[in-house]
Amino acid sequence: MGNICRSPTVEAVARVEFARAGLDIEVASAGTEGFHVGNPADRRSIAMAEANGYPLGAHRARQVCAADFSRFDHLLVMDRTNEATLLRRTPAEARQRVALFLPFVGISEPVELPDPYYGRTRDFQLALDLARDGIMAFTRRFVGS
Repeated sequence: MGNICRSPTVEAVARVEFARAGLDIEVASAGTEGFHVGNPADRRSIAMAEANGYPLGAHRARQVCAADFSRFDHLLVMDRTNEATLLRRTPAEARQRVALFLPFVGISEPVELPDPYYGRTRDFQLALDLARDGIMAFTRRFVGS
């Protein structure tokens, strides 16, 4: 939503894991709302990501823009609320590229990546673990092991 917790974490994990796998895949995260544009990721997200080897300190929040609909092959969202918001803004020709992140990569439970913002450390760890599981599933499903 604000691009300071879940999606920046997924982006950071994707950058590292894709590089480790020798993949050249462009990845960017963005929020559906402009609440935090220009701000760094949540300090708890940064701490959790960096403690697990995923640099996140340089991230600055941004909002989805019109160019994203033609720039990216997939527009993956973390939950149904953001999916509905994004679909309302998506041009008709790009609607089929909007999907929930976890089901898209083949993870059926949970369907949504829970927002850790109002949670505790364990919630940020869960978000990171699901981000990593999702990116690894993406790599296996779409690129090969």
